[in-house]
Amino acid sequence: MKTTIPFHKPYIGKEEERAVKQVLSSGILRGDGPASRNTENLIRKDLGVKYAFLTTSCTHALEIALLSLGLNKGDEVIMPSFTFVSSANAALIGGATPVFADITEDTLNLDPEDVARKITPRTRAIIPVHYSGVAADMGKLMDLSRSYDIPVIEDAAQAVDAWYKDRHLGTLGLMGCYSFHDTKNITCGEGGAIVTNDAGLARQIEIVREKGTNRTAFLRGEIDRYTWIDRGSSYILSDILASLLEVQWNKRIKIRQLREYAWQFYHQALEPFELNEQLRRPVIPVYAESNYHTYYFVTNRTKDRDPLLESFRKAGISATFHYIPLHSSPFGKTFVRNPNELPRTDRLSASLIRLPLYPALHQEHPDHAERAAGVLSSYFQNR
Repeated sequence: MKTTIPFHKPYIGKEEERAVKQVLSSGILRGDGPASRNTENLIRKDLGVKYAFLTTSCTHALEIALLSLGLNKGDEVIMPSFTFVSSANAALIGGATPVFADITEDTLNLDPEDVARKITPRTRAIIPVHYSGVAADMGKLMDLSRSYDIPVIEDAAQAVDAWYKDRHLGTLGLMGCYSFHDTKNITCGEGGAIVTNDAGLARQIEIVREKGTNRTAFLRGEIDRYTWIDRGSSYILSDILASLLEVQWNKRIKIRQLREYAWQFYHQALEPFELNEQLRRPVIPVYAESNYHTYYFVTNRTKDRDPLLESFRKAGISATFHYIPLHSSPFGKTFVRNPNELPRTDRLSASLIRLPLYPALHQEHPDHAERAAGVLSSYFQNR
């Protein structure tokens, strides 16, 4: 009996253990300590941004971003429905209404043409999600941003160490938000970050993430006491997790290389099924450099998705689907005027299968791509 291939495993070693022990020994476990400052400086330097702030999650980074814009009731934020619920919740917490736009056929990212159709005088922000570590069409989205004077906030939860042309994803818009959750390429278990080049926004971010106070300015010695001055919450990452993240961040190139190696084996093994028009493999546009966060494929017939998932399960391959589109969820339906307005989102989400992918995959299961292709061959021959 072949061993089960897990969907994901973090790439953790002795270096992370030593870093955490060092923080425990220091006695400084809170956030914004030496480990946090070191990691934030590292992120700023490597991404080429002026300001970077660690947060407790990408969800909280998105909340900070929209709270920092000062949204009000009646404002609208355009985003894909094909995403995690955090983007929509961040808009609601900021007082705005999420507006769902369709995705593109090739990358499953936000469709700039549908975004343009959804823009109204109430639109206050656009949130593209760089799905599977592949860039949305930031050229067209930033053109819309400039034409309508609407800020772009990049949801780069899956996109650490991925690029649009010569720019890191998360650094093209007004703000960028990252995830370091256990399931992401680079992890500290739970964590996130928000980055920007705007000095005024950076000050507002400091206030929001410090529970609405100007405590950060106080710690810099700019004021003699701090107080409550705006909306906010407790969004600061512990130094314990920041120390783990620093080690992971410094491994990011190795992690990407290992993931790409396993990804390419899948891509080659699934080519015959694409040529037979049974499925479509992932697309990386010429403007994008992926971090290989996910290997997915889309079945040409939606009715093949669930039986294939069951076939993978029986073969010991932990494949899975992805998002249930937000516009079709019980709460999301309350924000949708026309339930049939996102046809690509509906079809692609119902046809998508993600295969296991993690840095040690090929080392632990060198036949991972062969096994996946075997499941597909058996299924399509017998259907």
